[in-house]
Amino acid sequence: MGLPKNNRLRHYKAFKSVYKRGECYQSSQFIMHSLFDTNKNHQILPTQFGISISQKVSKKAIVRNYLKRQVKSVIRTFLPKIVSGYQVVIVVKKQPQVCQYNIFLREIKELLINAKIVYGY
Repeated sequence: MGLPKNNRLRHYKAFKSVYKRGECYQSSQFIMHSLFDTNKNHQILPTQFGISISQKVSKKAIVRNYLKRQVKSVIRTFLPKIVSGYQVVIVVKKQPQVCQYNIFLREIKELLINAKIVYGY
């Protein structure tokens, strides 16, 4: 199961603004860009996530989709603890040697904590 619809970052312009104006955090396998954003009425929106995986990671769509599903499932575990109002793009750097859920969980958790997007850390 994917992310809830209101937690998805979908549009090219949204990705572009996060890349331009957002802060960047890195781990060994991921780069995370985050931007605190409100709408025109200054209402805080739910945090939205986008995942970017280049063809440089893998030419095979099956592999890229598998990695995307892994990252989405990690994000879904943190959704109740995430602060509202952020737009986040997670980029997979290279093809991970080991695509284990526990490694993804640990690295994304560290990135979210460094960006102060998670409550209680």
